[in-house]
Amino acid sequence: MNSSNRCRFYFVDEAGDPVLFGKRGQVIINTDGCSRFFILGILDCNQPDKLSNELDELRQNLLADEYFKKVPSMQPEARKTYVAFHAKDDIPEVRHEVFSMLRKADVKFLAVVRRKERVLEYVRQRNMSDLLYRYNPNELYDYMVRVLFKNLLHKEEYYEITFAKRGNQDRTEALRASLIHAQRRFAEKWGKVVNSEINIFAKSPTESAGLQAVDYFLWSLQRLYERHEERYLEYLWPNYRLVHDLDDTREAKYGIYYDKKKPLTLAALNDFSPGI
Repeated sequence: MNSSNRCRFYFVDEAGDPVLFGKRGQVIINTDGCSRFFILGILDCNQPDKLSNELDELRQNLLADEYFKKVPSMQPEARKTYVAFHAKDDIPEVRHEVFSMLRKADVKFLAVVRRKERVLEYVRQRNMSDLLYRYNPNELYDYMVRVLFKNLLHKEEYYEITFAKRGNQDRTEALRASLIHAQRRFAEKWGKVVNSEINIFAKSPTESAGLQAVDYFLWSLQRLYERHEERYLEYLWPNYRLVHDLDDTREAKYGIYYDKKKPLTLAALNDFSPGI
């Protein structure tokens, strides 16, 4: 790629999961181990190499600190903080350091949120009109990819989009189809010609600092929705560009957009009772 060409880097991961049913077809929402919300997020990063260097340096400094030498998650055999940051596995002191670094980083975060009870309502209605229809979790994931990227793929010449690996299935072509769909819908809506090239990668967090960073933003958002804890989100909010809550239809059928002018807070969610 010529250095004069414009390229934008996105990193995509999820919080919660799109699963609604157990192996026997029973609804498992609100059961142990099953999230009530499914969140898909993007980290928009101008300088991924710089972010990678900063996170790697931070991790090495923490691993070299005597204070952390006996922390289980920071041992080589644990394959956790020792190899990559992950908000769920990292101890609070480590989390604080990562949060502090990300708050100063040149990154922006965007997310779409769905309440799984609402998705279940849709599935049941669809089953009533189409007896052959069977819900597939990938269906929800791909839909949210289209929503998330609907206004993000037209300004630059190139886009490098790194998705977090999800199991052993290669879904590169399905994701590409969703991205192309979003790009074409934008072009049709606004009467524009969009010829941006899209390159897709599937990686694990150990291979991508961008995915480690997006995990932290997702974790802070998930803590608000699932556990009603807002201090993490409040701390990182300056780096949030947009959160689209698709199922909060109080103001419009397409949901609510939270941004700098309309911050996402626990009070705002508590005014909307379904699912929280």
